[in-house]
Amino acid sequence: MSALPDFDRFRGTATYIVDDGLAQAVNVALALARPLLIRGEPGTGKTVLAQEVAGALGLELVRWHVKSTTRAQDGLYVHDTVARLHDSRFGAGDVRDIARYIRLGPMGRALASSTRVVLLIDEVDKADLEFPNDLLHELDAMRFQITETGEEVVACERPFVVITSNNEKELPDAFLRRCVFHYIEFPTPELMRKIVRVHHADLEERLLDQCLEAFYALRGLTRLRKRPSTSELIDWIAALKHAGVDLARIGGGLPFLGALIKNETDLDTVRRARA
Repeated sequence: MSALPDFDRFRGTATYIVDDGLAQAVNVALALARPLLIRGEPGTGKTVLAQEVAGALGLELVRWHVKSTTRAQDGLYVHDTVARLHDSRFGAGDVRDIARYIRLGPMGRALASSTRVVLLIDEVDKADLEFPNDLLHELDAMRFQITETGEEVVACERPFVVITSNNEKELPDAFLRRCVFHYIEFPTPELMRKIVRVHHADLEERLLDQCLEAFYALRGLTRLRKRPSTSELIDWIAALKHAGVDLARIGGGLPFLGALIKNETDLDTVRRARA
């Protein structure tokens, strides 16, 4: 295994602005060689974080997008019995060589890599409740055995694991103990201004002020089922720029509201609040 890095390797990137808390969480996880568990509102950049860390450190990114039907075993490897049955029927190769039919999953590829990678386990709480527990040994030991062949896959370089969660399910304590945890707080207006500038560098200051004022006013409506996120603000500003809209001349209405508000109940709430 390679030597542990220092505590100040990641400070965000030109396209991904982070506060001190998130930067510290990433660097602590890197230094301790522990998985980094990230929670936060949808649209706060949890998934993109792994991509940006990989880019900043010059590492390959391996993605494992978890679904409700995902099993922990799927992330390690699968035995392609369908291909083996096909070959046995049509005489395509030696079906006795089981290794030909072993397909490594995302975590398997990360551990088998000859160089260090960033492994993203995205939305871990979408899977079955036992899913996190089934990964405990592999996250600790960074190795697993392929039962069908007896081969053991051992990480040459311990991957940096980023795990995201939308807090849909409670994660087991044993799983949490193995992680460095960080909750991404929703950006303050000051931080949001910097984030918007990354995507809209040429935006007039006056229009940016108007957009931020309207955006945070919407987020302040307590009856919204889904408050608008950072990515939706960026899309909304893009629509305003494309149409050449000046919010100062609009009056009480907000153009392109569907870029910010995503269900009819919330649309009614916003319209009543701004009436």
